[in-house]
Amino acid sequence: MGSYRSDLQALLAPVVEDLGYELVGVEFHPHSRNGLLRLYIDAERGITVDDCARVSEQVSGVLDVEDPIRGHYTLEVSSPGLDRPLFEPSHYQRFAGRRARLQLRRPLLERPGMRLTGTLMGIEGNALVVEVDGQHLAIPVADIDKARLVPET
Repeated sequence: MGSYRSDLQALLAPVVEDLGYELVGVEFHPHSRNGLLRLYIDAERGITVDDCARVSEQVSGVLDVEDPIRGHYTLEVSSPGLDRPLFEPSHYQRFAGRRARLQLRRPLLERPGMRLTGTLMGIEGNALVVEVDGQHLAIPVADIDKARLVPET
């Protein structure tokens, strides 16, 4: 699935960027009847419903021609929102100092469970360093299933 997401990202990022937006990330949730392809876009000025519609129209054309996904699916384009998903190591670095919720693919030796919330400290090698309860944990990026910023209040 990771390579599927990166293939879609590589296909669609130039289209989104040519329109003046950043493609923050791609999620694909397959389903036997109707899957969901979700694109998160952003821009310095923020994202409006019209921006999402514009990107959706352009991306739909590319998807129709390239046909990278088998079966039926719904395309959804949205802004990353306050609980912004983090997809790439560069995102973890960019938001260093912010709190995030992580869903891991497997538990860490240092902590039970596969979910944790902590402060992003940045990337060291192939690992994300997160401060959780005063302890710095190095989590291999490959072991992170999902990550989202915790909205600031």
